[in-house]
Amino acid sequence: MDLLGDDFPFAHSAMQGKHALVCGASKGIGEATAKMLAKAGANVTVCARNKAALNALCDELQTLGNGKHSALALDLEDTASLDASIESLIESRGPIHVLINNAGGPPGGPLIENQVDDFEAPFKRHLHAAHRLTQLITPGMESEGYGRIIQIISTSVKEPIPNIGLSNTLRGAMASWAKSMSRELAPCITINNILPGFTNTDRLNSLANSINQRTGKSIEDIQQGWMSQVPIERLIEPLETASAIVYLSLPVAGGIRGVSLAVDGGRLRSI
Repeated sequence: MDLLGDDFPFAHSAMQGKHALVCGASKGIGEATAKMLAKAGANVTVCARNKAALNALCDELQTLGNGKHSALALDLEDTASLDASIESLIESRGPIHVLINNAGGPPGGPLIENQVDDFEAPFKRHLHAAHRLTQLITPGMESEGYGRIIQIISTSVKEPIPNIGLSNTLRGAMASWAKSMSRELAPCITINNILPGFTNTDRLNSLANSINQRTGKSIEDIQQGWMSQVPIERLIEPLETASAIVYLSLPVAGGIRGVSLAVDGGRLRSI
């Protein structure tokens, strides 16, 4: 299935005139989301620390749709720089209609082994950054009468995953933050979460290597153990997750607010 080709699931003008900011866009689900938003006609600003990767991505985005795209090199852990960067972006490119909060997860390992200092950087680039970005961007959304805020977090919101205790803690905090925000934001602004399952990204490979080094279990056995939990018996592709994200960004999704949607091939056992 070619989700950026003949199988593209949305109208090519579905997001025309909308400005989307995609954080963590240099790879994985963030990159896939930027591509699908561009294909849907949005003007996309991609954000990450790797400027070279962002510039290459912008070149590709230009081939996918008729929007105008730009790169913003930004370290989400540098809270002090967010204000100036976002204010400059809005001044140069106009209000942001869609905010995709996404950042790399913390290292794996048992939660009991984490020191208090280990929480600081992950919470800065996830919860703190998402909160400040929302504060900076929502006035423009309200004045435009349109806003969509989507967090890319994890199925651990509903069922904690073994050996990534710090990530589980962080993702739960993000989901609770978003649900609280859903009761406070203007009626024209929705906020929702996407919960990726086992997805074909570098992050999953990193977790497999971490488990291998800690337990001695082979990478193949680790991956087979994961797939035994997934009814569709395969990894999710990033563009599949991006399809759900783009749907929540559309005008027709205005009635969906404060939900956590799993894209996990049916792995979660909870209702």
